[in-house]
Amino acid sequence: MKLPHTGRALADAAPVPYWLDRPERPDPLPPLTGTHTADLLVVGGGYAGLWTALLAKQADPARDVLLVDAGTCGWAASGRNGGFCAASLTHGLANGVDRFPGEIDELERLGRENLDGIAATVAEHGIDCDFERTGELAVAVKPHQLAGLAEDAELARRYGHDVRLLDRDEVRAEVDSPTYLGGMWDRDRVAMLDPAKLAWGLRRACLDLGVRIHEHTRVTGLRRDGGALLATAGGADAAPGSVRARQVALATNAFPPLLRRLRAWLVPVYDYALMTEPLTPEQRKAIGWENRQGLADTGNQFHYYRITADGRILFGGYDAVYHYGNRIAPELEQRTATFTALAEHFHATFPQLEGLRFSHRWGGVIDTCTRFCPFFGTAYEGRLAYTAGFTGLGVGATRFGARVMLDLLGGEETPLTRLDLVRSKPLPFPPEPLRAAGINLTRWSLARADAHEGRRNLWLRTLDRLGLGFDS
Repeated sequence: MKLPHTGRALADAAPVPYWLDRPERPDPLPPLTGTHTADLLVVGGGYAGLWTALLAKQADPARDVLLVDAGTCGWAASGRNGGFCAASLTHGLANGVDRFPGEIDELERLGRENLDGIAATVAEHGIDCDFERTGELAVAVKPHQLAGLAEDAELARRYGHDVRLLDRDEVRAEVDSPTYLGGMWDRDRVAMLDPAKLAWGLRRACLDLGVRIHEHTRVTGLRRDGGALLATAGGADAAPGSVRARQVALATNAFPPLLRRLRAWLVPVYDYALMTEPLTPEQRKAIGWENRQGLADTGNQFHYYRITADGRILFGGYDAVYHYGNRIAPELEQRTATFTALAEHFHATFPQLEGLRFSHRWGGVIDTCTRFCPFFGTAYEGRLAYTAGFTGLGVGATRFGARVMLDLLGGEETPLTRLDLVRSKPLPFPPEPLRAAGINLTRWSLARADAHEGRRNLWLRTLDRLGLGFDS
């Protein structure tokens, strides 16, 4: 039932991502026109593309790197996520153990190294993105979730994670919600950051190193051109251009891929979030949260939330909405039913914050695949490399994906390209209409499991056995 104050709390929420709705947003760079050449063309200006351009230029300052994006750098998932930067490369330790048991120790080491590398880049280039290595607090809000937390803590300790299992009183001493029954604080493998400022900082670092960037430039085609690849591109209000590149890194993630083969492995799902107005000192005291961890509950349809540098609360998740035919459209970024549900869930989580209003509401697409973690590959006789499928943990894992793409383009076997994570592919999604039917049945089943003490129905158990599923 809709709570009476929900409508008032949402009444003035701007229908744009909070992170992008600030004066720090840089002016767009001009679209590409005319004919160009490049050693490396990077398609996509989100984290994956920006990390690829930056790492390529750092490794070889003489390499001519050109990056293009259909919008502006960081305008899509990279500028509208929750700002959780995790060490995991496998969408969590349990998923990695299940899918890559023979190399999970190495993947865990690489993940920690990757998070350290992000922190080092932020410091080296003076990227002011509120990077805080505060960890993540997973909370149980239903009795059956407590056993799962204990199992997660045991598994995490087995792989050297610094975790602390908290009872009801201990977790409420960290963050005070009457819904919390227990928690697990992973204290060293998740950082909080401002996602848009990270994207803008990486963009500036790329420019400082000599990367050429053209925004509002959509690549519309790609074909062989002798010993190179020819990309046709242009902006809506500009004459079309082209780039003849020796190599291409494809970093478009959830958006329609230039390679037809990727369509079988990827689906875009819409995720939604709310941002509150800044809390007063009294409101902050009422909830505690002095250690500023990221939070997530442990349902199948889970919520993630965190405190921003200016004392707001971002509250998102729960719904993961797929639209028939892999549809992506600006109007899908707003969904009243989801925003209303999130507002109700927020006030149930923090009833002591009654009267707090939301300043922003937004949605965006996440690229997901059936194994819930990134996959990689090459095309055009090794002259093009791609990565996709990050499933919500791309804030951190895209840097690793960029390293893999550059190794693949190098053409030599490396410790990264030998990984099964890199050499294998997820199971494909079925074509429509089975794709939509299967995804929606899975969403319904996950919600039903949450309502029935976590019990998984026949459909979910079948997906578990096949290794083909859909993560909320």
